Amino acid sequence: MRVPLSWLAEYVELVPGTTPEDVHAALVKVGLEEEDVHTFELQGPIVVGEVLEFVEEPQSNGKTIRWCQVRVAPDGEQAADGGDAVHGIVCGARNFFVGDKVVVTLPGAVLPGPFPIAARKTYGHVSDGMIASARELGLGDEHDGILRLSTLGLDAPVGSDAISLLGLDDAAIEINVTPDRGYAFSIRGVAREYAHATGAVFRDPALQTPATEVAGDGFPVVIDDRAPLRGRLASNAFATRIVRGLDASKPTPAWMIARLKLAGIRSISVLVDITNYVMLELGQPIHGYDLDALRGGIVVRRAEQGERFTTLDGKERTLHAEDIVVTDDRGPIGLAGVMGGAETEMGDSTQNVLIEAAHWDPVSIARTARRHKLPSEAAKRYERGIDPTIGAVAVARVAQLMVDLAGGTADAGGSLIQTTPDRDAIVLPDGFVSQLIGVEYTNDEVHDALAEIGGALTRVDGGFSVVPPSWRPDLTGREELAEEVARLVGYHRIPSVLPVAPPGRGLTRSQRLRRQTAGVLAGAGSTEVLSFPFATEAENARFGSADGSPVASVRLANALDQSTPYLRRSLLPGLMAAAKRNRSRGLVDVDLFELGLVFLPELGRVYGSAELPVGDAKPSDETLASLDAGIPPQPRHLGVLLVGERIAKQPGQPAEAFGIVDALDAVRRVALATGAELEIVQGSHQALHPGRTAELRVGGRVVGFAGELLPALAEEHDLPRVVAVAELDLDAVIAAADPAVEASPIGTFPAATQDLSVLVDAAVPAAEVAAAVREGAGELLEHLGLVDDYRGQGLPEGSKSLTFALRFRAPDRTLTAAEASEAKLAGAALAAERTGAAIRD
Repeated sequence: MRVPLSWLAEYVELVPGTTPEDVHAALVKVGLEEEDVHTFELQGPIVVGEVLEFVEEPQSNGKTIRWCQVRVAPDGEQAADGGDAVHGIVCGARNFFVGDKVVVTLPGAVLPGPFPIAARKTYGHVSDGMIASARELGLGDEHDGILRLSTLGLDAPVGSDAISLLGLDDAAIEINVTPDRGYAFSIRGVAREYAHATGAVFRDPALQTPATEVAGDGFPVVIDDRAPLRGRLASNAFATRIVRGLDASKPTPAWMIARLKLAGIRSISVLVDITNYVMLELGQPIHGYDLDALRGGIVVRRAEQGERFTTLDGKERTLHAEDIVVTDDRGPIGLAGVMGGAETEMGDSTQNVLIEAAHWDPVSIARTARRHKLPSEAAKRYERGIDPTIGAVAVARVAQLMVDLAGGTADAGGSLIQTTPDRDAIVLPDGFVSQLIGVEYTNDEVHDALAEIGGALTRVDGGFSVVPPSWRPDLTGREELAEEVARLVGYHRIPSVLPVAPPGRGLTRSQRLRRQTAGVLAGAGSTEVLSFPFATEAENARFGSADGSPVASVRLANALDQSTPYLRRSLLPGLMAAAKRNRSRGLVDVDLFELGLVFLPELGRVYGSAELPVGDAKPSDETLASLDAGIPPQPRHLGVLLVGERIAKQPGQPAEAFGIVDALDAVRRVALATGAELEIVQGSHQALHPGRTAELRVGGRVVGFAGELLPALAEEHDLPRVVAVAELDLDAVIAAADPAVEASPIGTFPAATQDLSVLVDAAVPAAEVAAAVREGAGELLEHLGLVDDYRGQGLPEGSKSLTFALRFRAPDRTLTAAEASEAKLAGAALAAERTGAAIRD
């Protein structure tokens, strides 16, 4: 919210000399967040000038300029820049005439940009200043020509200060308004907050414009909501007023244009500007209809599903059954609380206006604005909650300004529907605020703070009965009232003491092991990334199933990017995109990993809940269980991708590229970090290279895969032919890991080493042979490693020779060679039984 200081000063006392920084500091004290300061960034001398004469001079470039003589000071006086009273100025615009009063920026002035003004030679003349347009002054976006003061209804003396004349010496502070404090989206609300912070006198603008009594023949309005959203009517307050005989061509006053500009709203026309002005002033959005374009009375209802309506921006929109529409006899004429319709908008020919101020259901407006992607200023206020009782005042204020500025005549009465229920009283027990905040507050402090925000307090047994004011819908319980007391009495009263963490708390086992996993991978040189959890249907089909069987995907109803409308089933597409992006920027050696959720719906099952819980009440256990049941499984996966060179080429050392071995090393580190027993076996995956794919198992369950991408798939993503990847279900790994991991003692007795060479069928995985040898060798076996895999001359066809290096050690003695040999032979015997492996001579 941007708040011009001159506007703020109309409703709360600002001490002379108060700066924007002072106002910001005061508002921060009561919990509003400081954002920025906005000014017109002008520096004088900028004065009112009168065009005495001009000569049009065609130029060789086809352009015609005017060599103007402009009086910038009264006759006989010196100009503000120290020069003569008449300045010669070159101007390219042609929309002004002799005798026009214009705005002249004299040498030494600075316009927004910054754009300094100086006397300079151009088109054969020395232009001693510049005649300014509205855009050059920062008053608007239009650049049709010179700003003629007569179009603003101004006739100031020549040489007078144009900055103050146009209200360009004002400044605006900008604050961030949180969703629970919608009342601060108005000058009225911010002025009240400034009064709370400083003790200055607050003058409520809602009390300065009395609401008009409703006449019996007021404009007909009917609220016909047959499908209230969660029991809330579309509107419980609807006020109208009629103004006739308006001149829509009259100019918007300069002071209003300047205030609207500082507040972030551009000037459109006097009628539209007035409605925007009152919205900013009171916080009540206003809509004006061309009364002559209306057909019959107004009916407020829910839209028919699929009903079509053209909004002010010229777009035809398909409506939803939750949308609220304002209709006349022809159908919808406005999308309530969001945007009006093109058929009844106020235009240059409008003479009679119906002014509308309504209080709409905030949830309906918020959903409509998002559904149709129309984040208007009105919707921003409605969805945060406005004062439901101020509609009649707002239409009266608009009518008053239209009469004053556009020459109309207001009808004696209007129409008003006001069914807003009274606010329920909240019982605030004595001592509750002190107990909750941790600071001692007296009953007088509590009473004064709540009375200051507009609450109606009554003393009851053991506390106060508090009825919150109509403009504070966020005050729904005693906790919110306690917060208001702490805010207004002062946050400085709350000591800066860190709470003591309760014993026995900390990270859960899963959190600790996830952090440990990330730390181990990062410590080994990998880089953790975070990618978007979105994918295409093809990516989910390719990586979501190892064998290519059909899979289900969750499609987003309102995807950020329509090219990736599904929630991911795998982390690898995101890692591939990250690798591609980094390689395109010259980072060709990439070692990435990601920890993140994947979404694995079951094929044929429908997810989601038929009924969403309301936002202002705690959901029941049954509702929460229903919501949980409507969510697809979301396990946390670990993805790894390696591409490029693991070891760079250097003198005496050839380059070594990443491959499947590096992907398997990464998953082994994860197993060590979590304490899981990871089994790696030969596997297959539709996206990975045949023969270079491993299946990862924990406790006999498949938890992931590792390998190298299909070369064609890698090239499709602009990656090298060899891309090593791995993905595993980290939640499953952690769940299967032994929760009590014990460190093995370091043996102090000498080790005995043995080699074992066996002949086995080539189709038997080496891992199966190694597992049998390890189990058969028993507890004395300390280490087993495959050192050779020979397939060639001297071996029977279809067989291979595997050589294992074995290390034996006893914890309590030095092993003899016979004991080591006996253990080796026991392992070989079990391998022969399970795999048919035979010891080679």
